[in-house]
Amino acid sequence: MHRFFVENCTNAVDNIIITGSDVNHIKNVLRIRTGEKVIISDGNGTDYECSVVDINDDSVTARIEDVIKNAAELPVKITLFQGMPKSDKLELIIQKAVELGAYEIVPVITKRTVVKIDEKKASKKLERFNGIAESAGKQSGRGIIPQVRDFMTFKQALEYAKTLEMNIIPYEEAEGLEYSRNVIKEIKGQKSLGIFIGPEGGFAKEEVEQAIGIGAKCITLGNRILRTETAGLAVLSIIMFEIDE
Repeated sequence: MHRFFVENCTNAVDNIIITGSDVNHIKNVLRIRTGEKVIISDGNGTDYECSVVDINDDSVTARIEDVIKNAAELPVKITLFQGMPKSDKLELIIQKAVELGAYEIVPVITKRTVVKIDEKKASKKLERFNGIAESAGKQSGRGIIPQVRDFMTFKQALEYAKTLEMNIIPYEEAEGLEYSRNVIKEIKGQKSLGIFIGPEGGFAKEEVEQAIGIGAKCITLGNRILRTETAGLAVLSIIMFEIDE
């Protein structure tokens, strides 16, 4: 069934009204008709199984038939601190990170970041990034819309990471696989986790030391060197398999 996010529908009893850009998508792209089933999520982990009962120019009315807890959310809220990559790689990273269960993505400017952020275009970029996150959330059956936060410096990212229960940073000079496996196992039972991924060229050594200084644990991803657009997704996949319920 097609999935839509509707804010402020948590206390809905009989019907939910869909408005905005989803109306055109329902009418003219998906060509949904009255009587068809859809899933509406309140963005907080609750799903409503509904039947479409009315479609007009500016709204779609859906009748609630069942209310269920969304099963797609991981028990740990994962923040991906992604070092800004070149070209449009971040768009792919956002899409796949959302599919793999990330709670939020933070684009980070590091010492080795090549991309220059145009402040005049930053808001437009974030709007596009969040649109990608929403689309991926719908496609993968998420119960929330993961957020892409504003660009942060590495220092700002570390400050934000201090508010999380646990942080990890893949690094080529980290201890062996056995240590890394044990660190991954420690994630289960935590409420929040930060994952630091460097840009092309990786993190500078002093940045890794600063991350360790706030309590982040260095892990290895094995004997292969992964690209920036692969590393975060590899970590998320490993963690998803370990902690999913």
